[in-house]
Amino acid sequence: MVREVVSYGGELDRDLGNMVRCLPAAWVTFGGIPRTEPCSTSHKRFRAYGRFVVMVGDYNTRSEQAGRQGGARVDEVGCYRMIYAVRRLLTMQSLGLEITPFLPGKVRTLYNTQLENRALSVFAIEFDTSWVETPLAQGAWPAREERDEIPDHLFTRYRGRLAEPEAPVRRIGLSYDPPGIGSRDHPADLINLDGDPADES
Repeated sequence: MVREVVSYGGELDRDLGNMVRCLPAAWVTFGGIPRTEPCSTSHKRFRAYGRFVVMVGDYNTRSEQAGRQGGARVDEVGCYRMIYAVRRLLTMQSLGLEITPFLPGKVRTLYNTQLENRALSVFAIEFDTSWVETPLAQGAWPAREERDEIPDHLFTRYRGRLAEPEAPVRRIGLSYDPPGIGSRDHPADLINLDGDPADES
């Protein structure tokens, strides 16, 4: 249906004469985060609302209408058919990401013009989604993270400032007062976590 699906790199802002050689095509771009709202009154989590845009373009040497609606030949796809296909495939999908499923939004005309005896049409198809972001505590720094798949790994990779590693827990004191065993000021049990029974008392 299309020659390629790629990230948008300003193709529509450059030489349109060269761009038509790759049509029909689809480009994907991030439209930004229009708003972010707290998930709770504690402000410990925020929901970010993001927008993604898929742009589809096609041209036709016969007419502008054929460029939009397609033609009888299989290579005359038309933008309207691509718009249907994109919305059909992406609506209510999360693509394995930790986001809410894509909600279909506006479909806007970007180009609808004649170019070197060819009718060029380009449309933008919007999708909205959201995800939860957890901020650092006041004055805190990210912890060291060695796993590439964890987002905070970038602070480790690029040698940003990291939180000081916390001292390991070695022993837990249980302060309780069951009848006939110890007292509240002198716990009856100490649980050592370093495997040295000599420290227990």
